Amino acid sequence: MPIRAVLWDVDDTIFDYANADRAGMRDHLRAEGLADGFTSVGQALARWRTLTREHWARFESGETDWEGQRRDRVRAFVGRGAGNAGNPDDMDDTEADAWFGRYIVHYEAAWALFPDTVPVLDLLADRYRHAVLSNSSLHNQDRKLRVLGVRDRFEAVVCAAELGVAKPQAAAFHAACEALELPPHEVAYVGDQPDTDARGAEEAGLTGIWLDRARTGGRPELTRITALDQLPALLAPDTRFGAPSTFG
Repeated sequence: MPIRAVLWDVDDTIFDYANADRAGMRDHLRAEGLADGFTSVGQALARWRTLTREHWARFESGETDWEGQRRDRVRAFVGRGAGNAGNPDDMDDTEADAWFGRYIVHYEAAWALFPDTVPVLDLLADRYRHAVLSNSSLHNQDRKLRVLGVRDRFEAVVCAAELGVAKPQAAAFHAACEALELPPHEVAYVGDQPDTDARGAEEAGLTGIWLDRARTGGRPELTRITALDQLPALLAPDTRFGAPSTFG
């Protein structure tokens, strides 16, 4: 059966998350008086990303909820506990939420789509249906897509926080296919992570496509592109899906 719809990842796929993240962290460290606590913005960002992965794993396992993983990231980053022991230097939920909110202001100021996003969405608009599946929350991603001016390109925005299950679990991909009322084999998934996105989609019965913007290479078992302008040809009816991509 031909592909009838494209499911999209958001961050670092259609939205330039990495650059926005770096700019947001730089400005936030300055505003919070934390810049001297790190040797560079890169070191601070690496710490933030490590904590994000650590606490996201706790959310995925059901150990904490969406708000909890976010608050715990903040506390670990600034080196302040959760206040359970009554330490006056600890950070309660309200303060952690406020800190994260200030970070978000700086982060959102740097939001931008990749230059190839809108041209490819335009090219694919008449041939395929489109939706989003993201390991984030609907509140975050729906708002982001609206601010960036592309929310109306997608029939549905499906997110892990509301599903209670995240990529690469098959249930996440299947929930997005159900939102489109299409079987998995009629849906392609495009994302920047080879395992979470492309391999996870393949194992769930979709056509997984790895968007390798950094040209990392390797993983010959995955269908791979290095820019979105390569996607229309890959989705063409005569493409043999599942074969390793020959794109550089």
